[in-house]
Amino acid sequence: MSDFRPTLRPALGAKPVISSTAVSLSPLPEGVIIHVLAQPGERDVASFLDGLAKGAALAVRSVSPGQWFIVGEEPMAYQDMKDLFDGLEPRATCVDQSHGRVRIRISGKLARRVLSKGTAVDLAPGSFPVGQSATTLIGHIAAHITCVDADTFEIIVLRGFAESLWDDLARMSAEFG
Repeated sequence: MSDFRPTLRPALGAKPVISSTAVSLSPLPEGVIIHVLAQPGERDVASFLDGLAKGAALAVRSVSPGQWFIVGEEPMAYQDMKDLFDGLEPRATCVDQSHGRVRIRISGKLARRVLSKGTAVDLAPGSFPVGQSATTLIGHIAAHITCVDADTFEIIVLRGFAESLWDDLARMSAEFG
């Protein structure tokens, strides 16, 4: 039996925050990301999830009809995650995606302009208000964007693409300082 123990490192751990007066790019803590898939015909899952999030340090992001991400800044203990999963059964099935997805925050008065360089989603405030989410491509990378504040966006991306997306966002932000 080997004594090998894998070293876990944050996907964007070596990336410094990029900040100017116009735009800021920062990696978010690798806390928890849970993909929730509602059973066919279930109607109350969204309101149930919102209720769960209010009682914990979690946020709910819409993915598509019948699908959501539950995100949080801190890792979730096994028993807490089990309780959450059990609480959603049989209405929905949950999949822990914490190990496979990364969150990035982009904010500032020109954040929408930076993102519009890479995605076809209309990010104008009237079309993409606070709380709105979309699954899209940023360049060639699949990503999930949520507007979390007037000029702040959270991007969820598969872990293997996180560094490439970070580099793309940094290049797209470069003209703004």
